Amino acid sequence: MCLTGTALASYDPTEPMLKTNNGDVEIAYRVLGEPSAEPIIIIMGLSASHRVWNPMLISGLVNGGYRVVLLDNRDVGESSRMTKKGELWLGWQLLKYRLGFEVESPYTLNDMAGDAVAVLDALGIERAHVVGASMGGMIGQIIAYDYPQRTQSLVSIMSTTWAEHLPPPGQAQEEGISNMNDSSQEQAANLEQLGFYPRALPNQVTAILSAGDRTQHVANIIAPTLVLHGADDKLLTVEHGQHTAAVIKNARLKIYQDMGHNLPDEIIPAMVKDMLEHMQSNRMAIAAGGL
Repeated sequence: MCLTGTALASYDPTEPMLKTNNGDVEIAYRVLGEPSAEPIIIIMGLSASHRVWNPMLISGLVNGGYRVVLLDNRDVGESSRMTKKGELWLGWQLLKYRLGFEVESPYTLNDMAGDAVAVLDALGIERAHVVGASMGGMIGQIIAYDYPQRTQSLVSIMSTTWAEHLPPPGQAQEEGISNMNDSSQEQAANLEQLGFYPRALPNQVTAILSAGDRTQHVANIIAPTLVLHGADDKLLTVEHGQHTAAVIKNARLKIYQDMGHNLPDEIIPAMVKDMLEHMQSNRMAIAAGGL
């Protein structure tokens, strides 16, 4: 079932969300900006709801003349919660991954890309600019290569192809994810107030691992692509962004100094400017080509 409504004029994460379904999974979303404006769908990363996006980035895109669609990935926020997997199960899947065996996951990154497309369907959007950060960037890449007709352009932020030769996450970052997974009930509740959902970690980590190296698929992306990455990223080091840009034909790469695996306030103005220029140039190219 899809509930339709008027787009919001400004970003208020406390406003009620709309809902649609991808099969048995309910996906929550909200829309900002003028209904007639060119659409952007924007996808957050591991265990994070749409509320984790920096509000300055969202308002910058809306003020740039775009209609911004935000969603909660399955397992987080107001979207459907899936079967919860525990610490021992995740440990077993991680061991299998390190030994080169197939990893099990309750759902896949492709399923999550399908969730985003279901939101576009609910809104009657044929094509959109696709923006994703971290795991959301992986999902955005999948939309771009599995649904090229739905993708006007792609912005892949601090993300990866998960190619085997790329540096693995740093130990401190892995421990941070593990600690989040081991959160007490009170800690988990506090994280949820910030928009993070630790219970989703085992499912989403294994979705990433089970997808494996997607380089060959990413190389098939034809949408104009902008790759953004932080020079100080320790979770997915800058080599991940460089490789993503290298395998996508004509992709542009922008590396921000003093940015890690986050979206710091001081970087946002430059990031918004780069994203708007990318989308605007794509709009002009389409107009010139008569498409």
